[in-house]
Amino acid sequence: MKDRLIAWLLPRLIKVVIAFLSHTVRWQYVGDRYDPADPARHIFAFWHARLLMMGTGLKGCRGYTLISEHRDGALIADALHLQGFRTIRGSSTRGGARALLQMVRTFEKERCDFGITPDGPKGPREKVKIGTVQLAKKTGLPIRPVCYASRRQWRITSSWDHFYIPKPFSRGVFVYGEPVSIAEDADDQESLKRVQQAMDEVQQKADSYFS
Repeated sequence: MKDRLIAWLLPRLIKVVIAFLSHTVRWQYVGDRYDPADPARHIFAFWHARLLMMGTGLKGCRGYTLISEHRDGALIADALHLQGFRTIRGSSTRGGARALLQMVRTFEKERCDFGITPDGPKGPREKVKIGTVQLAKKTGLPIRPVCYASRRQWRITSSWDHFYIPKPFSRGVFVYGEPVSIAEDADDQESLKRVQQAMDEVQQKADSYFS
């Protein structure tokens, strides 16, 4: 009973926190801001540590976010559902092949966007894994890096990803990178390097924005 109450309560608390930070942080946007009316489709890639506020940066998105099948993934998925986002469950450590196939089939049916954390669910922190490249190859979708940062923040250094929480009433920024297109026959390792470089550049731009 207690576990079920916690499982019901936590996603709703997360939703309240996200809404509070969305309205109290003074957000700015760098690059081509996400526009739900844009007919172009992408794989939006963001680090696991910066997952919390992506509902603000990608507001209006009707695509799918890949969330792990681990216990904490269920809480994240429920919080996303409460915000109107859809999810597909799986990761590089559990259910990855099934999730990749489901995403490819979903794209064939719906021609939708996807959100993915290339370093999730357990790291290494801020290192792109091959699944992101495989999804891009199989769908033909370009990868679009996104990162947020704030002038003041909390970092949970006890978590593997050093989870990033903006402090309320500070200034924040979302940085949208240029799309990275990957040909179906492109070399995997070279593609990984390109995506990693794009992710690093967007993060550096976000983290240095208020310097």
